[in-house]
Amino acid sequence: MNPWARRYRLTLVSLVLAGTVGCDQATKQLAISQLRDEPTRSFLGGLLRLTFAENPGAFLSLGGGLPHAVRFWLFIAAVGVLLLATLVYLVMSRRLEPLQSAALALIVGGGLSNWFDRLVNDGRVVDFMNLGIGSLRTGIFNVADVALMFGAGLLLLAGWRANNPEARQGGSGQG
Repeated sequence: MNPWARRYRLTLVSLVLAGTVGCDQATKQLAISQLRDEPTRSFLGGLLRLTFAENPGAFLSLGGGLPHAVRFWLFIAAVGVLLLATLVYLVMSRRLEPLQSAALALIVGGGLSNWFDRLVNDGRVVDFMNLGIGSLRTGIFNVADVALMFGAGLLLLAGWRANNPEARQGGSGQG
């Protein structure tokens, strides 16, 4: 990898990490100051609801009922090691394409921000957004969760592009 490509990737990764963690932490602070102990606020005819919640578990509160010590080892220790390993790979790998780098940076940024929440909030993550129509609704989530999901989607797209040279080269698919 040439030095310019490495510098470009490190700049991209740094900006995505800083933007993800910064936006997530800023919106969580707003949720704490504006939504805690307040009724749910609805927008766009109920499509978006803002409500304060603290989640001791993972996605959709998975594992929230586990004993505190187990949650610590699973959600703080193990996730911390996984995030560190992914960050090292992201910085050191010479094989990552820009789309893969951006995707992994979103995943690491979202993971780091939620991990930081757990460190300072007794193992809990602040969640505050809910989407849906009528009784068909998502779980309550935050900006870090959006970054994680978007990063995962980009990683899938990057994998699809890697396995379809025509897509990578911008081919029309017409023979």
